[in-house]
Amino acid sequence: MDLEIEYTGKPAHSAEAPHQGVNAGDAATVAQVAIGLLRQHLQPGELVHGIVRSAGDAPNVVPHRARLAYDARADTLAELEGPGGAKERLLRCFEAGALATGCTLKVHDDWPAFSEFRNDDPMVAAYRANAESLGRAFTDAPMSRRRRLAGSTDMANVSLRIPAIHPTILVEAGGATCHEPEFERYCALPAADTAMWEGGLSLAWTAADMAADPAQRERLARTAEELASRD
Repeated sequence: MDLEIEYTGKPAHSAEAPHQGVNAGDAATVAQVAIGLLRQHLQPGELVHGIVRSAGDAPNVVPHRARLAYDARADTLAELEGPGGAKERLLRCFEAGALATGCTLKVHDDWPAFSEFRNDDPMVAAYRANAESLGRAFTDAPMSRRRRLAGSTDMANVSLRIPAIHPTILVEAGGATCHEPEFERYCALPAADTAMWEGGLSLAWTAADMAADPAQRERLARTAEELASRD
């Protein structure tokens, strides 16, 4: 889930009348310190990360506005948004910043959270077989490793309603990971083009396998009918 945070205080000259100001930058600092302390007590699978978008324009003016953007993750929507979950505890950290400084706080979370992903086992098996036929190798990574590889997508919400998969495919990047400049350079090499082509081909073959297997075709059609009747 994504949160946009706004603190509003009161500007003042930092030398002539700092006592008249209400410092929104300080509110952001208090919140970030609280979040840093919270991390020790998060449940396995819970993650919190974010940035300060703005916290003042000039060093000689008490900043009266600050904006932050934060993400929170958990293994399931229930753990993320339920009582005592990551969202509730994160919001307390932002409330602490407002309480400590006297700023007002606005939290924008008007968009749905991305759910956990539910992979369809028959599709997974077909995809793996198809990718292996192209020479791709798979390892059964432990949960701790899979958590480190986790991203987020709104397709996960779809997967709770209809059978779906969202497989990944290896791009050899010399140890670099997504969002690093080195990873970008490796993704411009022919090996990355091959990975993309083989991944797409494996997905296409998987769709063909599901359509050609009478039992799987009937199962998926029945799921679609049930979904249509609910809607």
